[in-house]
Amino acid sequence: MGFEWTQEREPHATRRRNILKAHPEVARLCGHEWKSKYICFLCLIVPQVFLSVATINVSWTSYILVAYFIGATITQALFLAVHELSHDLYFKNPLHNRLFSFVANLPIGIPFATAFRFYHLAHHKSQGVERVDTDIPSDLEARFVNGPVTKLVWITCQIIVYAVRPMFMKALPFSWSLLLNWVVQLSFDAILFRYYGIQPLAYFMLCVFLAGGLHPCAGHFVSEHYMFPELSRTQETYSYYGPLNRLTWNVGFHNEHHDFPFVPWSKLPLLKKAAPEFYDTLQVCESWPGVLYSFVLRADVGPTNRMKRLQM
Repeated sequence: MGFEWTQEREPHATRRRNILKAHPEVARLCGHEWKSKYICFLCLIVPQVFLSVATINVSWTSYILVAYFIGATITQALFLAVHELSHDLYFKNPLHNRLFSFVANLPIGIPFATAFRFYHLAHHKSQGVERVDTDIPSDLEARFVNGPVTKLVWITCQIIVYAVRPMFMKALPFSWSLLLNWVVQLSFDAILFRYYGIQPLAYFMLCVFLAGGLHPCAGHFVSEHYMFPELSRTQETYSYYGPLNRLTWNVGFHNEHHDFPFVPWSKLPLLKKAAPEFYDTLQVCESWPGVLYSFVLRADVGPTNRMKRLQM
């Protein structure tokens, strides 16, 4: 199977115009969410840094269990905190969002916030466009990831793939933000290493690997834009409305997010409720863990189950 190709423009700008025409009041949902920075700092950043030190002397069994069930879940939430910040949804001032993204980046160990913002905004602007939208699997992935074993490896290591793929598809420009992101992150890592050794940094790396692989919340990486044949071969974005949204800044409301990227996580359910005739008719993902399971085992699903388009 190959990629699905379309000559149509990405659907979100059109639906956004139609929703605003039918429900102009939804424009008031746009703007930053003031609570986000406090939730992120107190519930994610501080606990994850604490756990990186607190797990230094625990048994291997306890270490792995904490890393998978608590640490990886926090890390996934931190990934998506940086995602919210890339859309300037924590603060009114864009600079404050950029600076706080460096703080949210700290318990991940690797400076990625600036690079993510660059590639993610391109994904929104040019969804599905070949060699511009780096969320689309490469031809190399399409060639080799085509059976249960290779798909299991690919899913397990998908956070590594997501980090490496963009560098081979689109050059990341140098900026003050990129430099500062690296300086802040490496300084923080150096302080942790100086006082606690390599263990906290190893904990961060393990949580990153687990969070982006075979973790229930990692199902959103596949559910968002991969097309399952029984759902649709033309709908290229899918929402998930299950309970895991509570751990992931409502990223499951993905059609809503792409339609209105400047509506914060807390108001995406209100957007769906305000325009039911646009969202209730779309196919949805019922389960993130189920998506991972199906992706690995089904012969008709793989990296090429994506919609692609040429630059228009």
